[in-house]
Amino acid sequence: MENKIVLKIGGMNCASCASVIEYGLKKEKGINSANVNLATEKAYIDFDSGKITEKDIRKMINGLGYSVADTDNGNEAKKLKIRFILSLVFGFDFILMMVFTVFHLPLPKLPVVPHMIFQAVAAGLIIFVCFDIWKSGFKKLVKLVPNMDSLVFIGTAAAFLNGYFESVAFILIFISLGKYLEAMTKGKTSSAIKSLIGLQPKIATIIRNGQEIEVSISEVAVGDIILVKPGQKIPVDGIIVDGYSGVDEQAITGESMPVEKKIGDNVIGSTMNKTGAFKFRATKVGKDTMLSQIIRIVEDAMGSKAPIQLLADKVSFYFVPVVIAIALIAGIIWFLAMHQITFALTIFVAVLIIACPCALGLATPTAVMMGTGLAAKSGILIKSSKALEIAKDVSMVVFDKTGTLTKGEPAVTEIIVVDAPRGAGEKMTEKDILEISASVEKNSEHPLAEAIINKAKRENIELSEVKNFNAIPGKGVEAEIGKQKIYLGTRKLMEENKISVNAVENEMVALENQGKTVMILSVDKNVVGIIAVADVLKENSKKAVEVLHKMGKQVAIITGDNRRVGEAIAKQLGIDRVLAEVLPQGKSDEIKKLQAEGKIVAMVGDGINDAPALAQADLGIALGSGTDVAMETGEIVLIKDDLRDVVKAMDLSSYTLNKIKQNLFWAFFYNIIGIPVAAGVLFPFTGWLLSPSIAAGAMAFSSVSVVLNSLSMKRHK
Repeated sequence: MENKIVLKIGGMNCASCASVIEYGLKKEKGINSANVNLATEKAYIDFDSGKITEKDIRKMINGLGYSVADTDNGNEAKKLKIRFILSLVFGFDFILMMVFTVFHLPLPKLPVVPHMIFQAVAAGLIIFVCFDIWKSGFKKLVKLVPNMDSLVFIGTAAAFLNGYFESVAFILIFISLGKYLEAMTKGKTSSAIKSLIGLQPKIATIIRNGQEIEVSISEVAVGDIILVKPGQKIPVDGIIVDGYSGVDEQAITGESMPVEKKIGDNVIGSTMNKTGAFKFRATKVGKDTMLSQIIRIVEDAMGSKAPIQLLADKVSFYFVPVVIAIALIAGIIWFLAMHQITFALTIFVAVLIIACPCALGLATPTAVMMGTGLAAKSGILIKSSKALEIAKDVSMVVFDKTGTLTKGEPAVTEIIVVDAPRGAGEKMTEKDILEISASVEKNSEHPLAEAIINKAKRENIELSEVKNFNAIPGKGVEAEIGKQKIYLGTRKLMEENKISVNAVENEMVALENQGKTVMILSVDKNVVGIIAVADVLKENSKKAVEVLHKMGKQVAIITGDNRRVGEAIAKQLGIDRVLAEVLPQGKSDEIKKLQAEGKIVAMVGDGINDAPALAQADLGIALGSGTDVAMETGEIVLIKDDLRDVVKAMDLSSYTLNKIKQNLFWAFFYNIIGIPVAAGVLFPFTGWLLSPSIAAGAMAFSSVSVVLNSLSMKRHK
């Protein structure tokens, strides 16, 4: 049986740690996939519980020298802050000496031997305060899976044994500072998830036996009637049964204006009731609420890896052993060249300390965390890092018509009667056409059917009993009323049943040229009338198409309607290409054809009947107003039905990927430049040698700079 777990990993200090754990997990029989994220300090594991248990997985992680921890990032940051402050206090003597030296002040005259002892004790105390680093580094070294701490352990141990107490002190002080800043900044990158979790209300007011009862949110059950007063958060998802109000949904959808809510409307848990009081029936509670689904999607996205991260992962896995080898080789070469153990040891320690796999490991996940967090605040759910990377390459955006470009709320605009008798010399009327059509369509769930039924309701038409109803996807419906066989639908439906449409062809063409959808009604294989239905375009459809064109994207419309209707809408919106008369099951084939032309295709649909096409597209974007189906379909989910969010999602994806590239460039560039400099390549030309203390500061700064670059994404508009 396939299971998924997320484990908090303790003891990870750099990208090589994450790579070692991930590599170890993937080798285990029964583990289908494993992704270890340094920024979130979590392992996302998919495994077969018939072959391996969660207990076995935890044991395996422990065997690598790590632990499954419960400590959150906030507590970890506090612990690291205390460690830094203590190391700073114990290193005060070294800092004082450095200040005197830098400003060329006369050094105080101290007895050399006692002062050396004093410095040895101070360095020893700093080692004691930072012993976790030594312990971790030594354990990983013994287990032959060395990490960043192993480099620090070897370097500082060698320096201490050779009496370079100043180097030991500054290395550990800078590294303690770097780890503290890193923990703080990593915590800030996950602030989006924390703010989403913080939206969840703690209590709800339930109506039971006519009484208002306050209960914990965990006690709310599906079907409960809940009272919400002005200024209160809506506790769970549901449908209003009494009352009227304006609800602020910005925290979930990013919509800045309050949304009017009345009886029959859906409300979203954790949104804020602004004006009136109302009662609603709970439809989703606990992990099924929209907020819980959003949190799960955002967490999964933050834990996923972009394809661009694979190179960094490979480098990180081999990084530490390679650095140790470079340090040894550089130290030996310089010892043979200079015959000075002090000089060689300085080179050896500097190479070990300046190397920084942390920056490589943090480059992608911190940017992904910020990007997905920013998107979530705007009501855009990016479900994977892969989607971020694909979005920038999209060359064609294909929009479904009904419910995507249009509101999906069509209305009947014309009813045209063909000169055909209803029976016994009696002529049909528009009311007859509407009555037959609505009677047949009352069993259909199609938006066009809803338009006909709503028209019949408004005119108080009594519907007939229908037998043998059958919906034919993309074509129409068939049924029987009394002894009469009824067909209602497209030309294709009529053609397949050998029914001539010549009598209504001209009227149909004229209506279709106006962008209206026309349905033909036939009784006993005689066309008796047509019904024209028009759907209203969404307010921002045209603007979204215009901006996509400015971005250099081609735009297409895909519809089950005939070409005239598709082209009429395409003309209104400035769309480049029309894919018409496409049945629901044929949409994915049309996407394949576009891909065969070399297009990188993004499909935008409502997430209900577009699932195959969304899955086939290079990038599936589902508009669903937070419906369950939309949450599961497509790699990007737009909670609002605003097509401008398609543009926003692509822009944010491109921006996030650029940040990832910047981070990876600086991480690689830093190591490519830093390690040779530490190895002494400049010394023969400049006489300049990198001290281990400066190397420690540079190493700490490199990780923090990468995370700060990701944090700067908060300013993106």
